[in-house]
Amino acid sequence: MKTVSELEQCLSEPSAALAADLAKLDGDILILGVGGKMGPSLAKLARRGAEAAGVKKKIIGVSRFSSGTLQKELEDFGIETISADLLSDQALRALPDVPNVIYMAGNKFGTTGKEYFTWAMNAYLPGRVAEKYRNSRIVSFSSGNIYPLTPVSLGGASEEHPVGPIGEYAQSCLGRERVFEYFSRENGTPVVNFRLNYAIDLRYGILLEVASAVNEGRPIDLGMGQVNVIWQGDANEMAIRSLLIGDSPAVTLNVTGPETVSIRWLAERFGDGLGKQPIFTGEERDTALLSNASKSHQLFGYPRVSLREMIDWTLEWVARGGETLGKPTHFQERTGAF
Repeated sequence: MKTVSELEQCLSEPSAALAADLAKLDGDILILGVGGKMGPSLAKLARRGAEAAGVKKKIIGVSRFSSGTLQKELEDFGIETISADLLSDQALRALPDVPNVIYMAGNKFGTTGKEYFTWAMNAYLPGRVAEKYRNSRIVSFSSGNIYPLTPVSLGGASEEHPVGPIGEYAQSCLGRERVFEYFSRENGTPVVNFRLNYAIDLRYGILLEVASAVNEGRPIDLGMGQVNVIWQGDANEMAIRSLLIGDSPAVTLNVTGPETVSIRWLAERFGDGLGKQPIFTGEERDTALLSNASKSHQLFGYPRVSLREMIDWTLEWVARGGETLGKPTHFQERTGAF
């Protein structure tokens, strides 16, 4: 892939399995927080998936749309948009009643010093949304950060592992899950708490960060020596398909790739491809933030895009100076400070 348009075409390419599931899904889809990193490509994927299924289905994206051209871009793609501040009760009440809701609103970076806003977005607002959409299916984006650091030898925390969020961002993510769980039980609302960690888009993500550091001769911190990654298109597809597996009480689902990826190994692969020697700082620890996503793989199959494909695409992107979003993941963070 050499251009942003080619990248976005790839990210929004629906599989036959997605089209089949969208044919089974009754009603339109509302995406709350469509303006984030993953929202636009998820909305486009849902639009193309519905078209591939031959079903009439509105895809509606809600965001503040305070700047830029995203609102027009989505509308040109056939996605209806609503400009709204979800923290405004009046704006939230005015939203249409839709049977399928994907909740992507939230706050992570900038939490330190504005913890109150993060809690409002991540734990208060979900209760308001759950009340508004008590008769809908809800897939709520969560985070693998709700798990503690676990021994690398464990291979990642599965859904059965006790939670142990580190820092206020991760704690607020657990708050979001617990609030949706409460209302799922109270109102019988089918809910999926979608615990995603480290989606990859060539314009951002761990692979881009490591490849860019190798290319620019910057040291790579090995403190968080192992990670999980998944292609953003695969993660978005699983989120849309999860609308069919919601239940009351809420379902918990880990979503990431199948590999435990060594940062050192990853940097060496990029070094080979770029003809440069990686520079490392620190040492790998015995623990890391890792998820076991075998349950989602059982439900939806393994991701279509492999780790090696992501590496090759990222190498090409970095080597030719492809566009980036300038939004680091802070995957190295071990103390939960964002």
